[in-house]
Amino acid sequence: MAAPTAYAARTAYSLIATDLDGTLLRGDDTFSDRSLDALARVAAAGARHLVVTGRPAPRVRPLLDRLHSRGLAVCGQGAQLYDAGANRLLWSVTLDRELAETALGKIEAEVGQLYAAVDQDGVDGLTLIEPGYRMPHPTLPALRVGRRDDLWCEPISKVLLRHPTLSDDELASTARSVVGSLATVTMSGPGTVELQPCGITKATGLALAAEHLGLRPEDTVAFGDMPNDIPMFDWAARGVAMANAHPELKAVADEVTTSNEVVGVAGVLDRVCVVPATGDRLTGTGDR
Repeated sequence: MAAPTAYAARTAYSLIATDLDGTLLRGDDTFSDRSLDALARVAAAGARHLVVTGRPAPRVRPLLDRLHSRGLAVCGQGAQLYDAGANRLLWSVTLDRELAETALGKIEAEVGQLYAAVDQDGVDGLTLIEPGYRMPHPTLPALRVGRRDDLWCEPISKVLLRHPTLSDDELASTARSVVGSLATVTMSGPGTVELQPCGITKATGLALAAEHLGLRPEDTVAFGDMPNDIPMFDWAARGVAMANAHPELKAVADEVTTSNEVVGVAGVLDRVCVVPATGDRLTGTGDR
């Protein structure tokens, strides 16, 4: 595809890494026309767009179809590198199920009963939820099982936790204090505290994807809204938090833009990514 005539065929950033929920996606699970247009223009100018999300590959595939993306996506908080064109995982790391059970037991010893769910590994993996667990995102499909032991029937990429009274911040903080090296604890959205393989973050998945693409941290601008995006911001040259982002992410961001419901990602892409033929960065519409 030829670059639009208003821009040179190069960008200030060659890799655009975006979270989905709370970032590129609006609350109704749709992409704005403005976002789609901005992504198309930076792609035409030579940049690569990479989705970096906590959603597992099977829950990302329909969204990639809407983005007309047939390339790579980082899924499962960095535990999966998914090739959309081939519908296969190029790389995946599973969470040891015995370690997951042990971690759950340690957390429950501190906070009382938890409700748990798991994302199974693989391109056709299911999301299983135990009795009492309520999906924080009602549009995502899940299969309810009869008891917790049923969660461990197949390899998993992560465990999702909910507590009946504790806030997400309180639950995540306690989980980190007792889990240790059994798992990595992340908070990826309202009602979404997760356990994933130790050492796996969005940054590890993003780094692997960038290596496949021949790109580097200094080529990358990253967008996100939750604490699970902090490692990605640390890795990328520039981190942009949404106005609706968690305070922990805003504290480490290079910039805070408007919310995912307004201009958000598109405004920043318009302003800092596409380089006009003169070589000066576009100031255009900014974040309005």
